[in-house]
Amino acid sequence: MQIENKETSSHEPKVPLEFFIEGKKYETFDQYKTGAELKQLGGIPLETELFLSINKPYKDELIENITKVNLARPDKEYFFVKRKLDFTINKVPFVWYKQYIRGVQIRELGKISPDEDLFLDLKGDYQDDFIDDDEIVDLARDGKEHFVSVPKLVEYTIIVNAEPKKWQLRKISFEQVVVLAFGSFDDNPRRGYTVTYSRGVEPKPEGTMVKGSIIRVKNKMIFDVTATDQS
Repeated sequence: MQIENKETSSHEPKVPLEFFIEGKKYETFDQYKTGAELKQLGGIPLETELFLSINKPYKDELIENITKVNLARPDKEYFFVKRKLDFTINKVPFVWYKQYIRGVQIRELGKISPDEDLFLDLKGDYQDDFIDDDEIVDLARDGKEHFVSVPKLVEYTIIVNAEPKKWQLRKISFEQVVVLAFGSFDDNPRRGYTVTYSRGVEPKPEGTMVKGSIIRVKNKMIFDVTATDQS
């Protein structure tokens, strides 16, 4: 329960007014609260729709941010939001009031260190999905999302033309693979390269790279690179 500590005047009631936001009890000596003030108390983003519960057969009342609600009416007011999306970060439950959330917001909520990578935990034998800071995650999909953080892998070992190579970045470009294979990249139009990979990251663990493409790296990922001269 939360109660506001304000100096009372002779016109203010001596008994606090009770109301509820998302099932949590609050008390105040203010007769009126705006929608924005109610959201602030409940930790609800201002852009989220807030409703006042109304007995059937009447519809629940949408409370705008500027709407002033009279809390001194006979019945207690119950305020709620219609969309709440639950998820966990390292097994700690969180609630989000929007359909989408960015990777950086997940990091902030979970207090995840810059030295850790963020993943969406996938069921079964599938590899967990790496979440970039700028990536947008849809929380409204079936099931509850579970995010986990793990220490960053400082160094990968990838296999390029059957030779192990050390790699310290999460992603690698077509040109960088060629450099690992041949020591340099020749941009001459008569010079061509073919790059294929396997044992990569789901959902496409194998495929072909083209000039300018960039893919995520997985430890012990395999690259096969060939060079051709065009007459």
